[in-house]
Amino acid sequence: MAITDWPVNERPREKLLLRGAQVLSDAELLAIFLRTGVNGRSAVDLARDLLIEHGSLRALFECSQDRFTQSMGLGNAKYAQLQAVLEMARRHLHESLKKKSVVNSPDSTRDFLTSRMRGYQREVFACLFLDNRHQIIEYEELFQGTIDSTAVYPREVVKTALFHNAAAVIFAHNHPSGVNEPSDADKQITRKLKEALHLVDIRVLDHVIVGEGQAFSFAENGLL
Repeated sequence: MAITDWPVNERPREKLLLRGAQVLSDAELLAIFLRTGVNGRSAVDLARDLLIEHGSLRALFECSQDRFTQSMGLGNAKYAQLQAVLEMARRHLHESLKKKSVVNSPDSTRDFLTSRMRGYQREVFACLFLDNRHQIIEYEELFQGTIDSTAVYPREVVKTALFHNAAAVIFAHNHPSGVNEPSDADKQITRKLKEALHLVDIRVLDHVIVGEGQAFSFAENGLL
């Protein structure tokens, strides 16, 4: 049965407009994104098939272009559309966070860093550069590495912090393995960076590790 033959209050789009997006299931939200189904399958049927195939919305959203376009009903145009939606969501988080002091919004800071860095297939080291009110000046991804390590150079971090005239900084990197506990190398480079930035009067507020579940905070765990 086509979705247009469903009762109005059961159609995903109408349900969203009447009751809000939060009441929709993953399949219903995905169906609105898909807009149309395929021969013999409604958009909701197709959405359910895709969730079973990939395991979750997140897995579908994070798969490569080649893998994404192998699924029924998906192609390059849908992949481009999805990437645009995800990037708009990231920019919305960024703009929202820029209006706040990151010290007073640790959850928002973690959400932003997670949205930027979760799903990368290799390690990436990034910095949030902050002013003296702890509001964001800039977010930059400075170094990229392999699946399990990346080289971080304190001189480059200091140089970039000075370029932005930052008063404080938050480090962040991801663990593609999903394990968000810090390694000995993570602790060592954090100490080196903190010492280097201290010489130019720039404070280190935190180092966040993005893995599975909630991101790990050095500050909240007494490691700074």
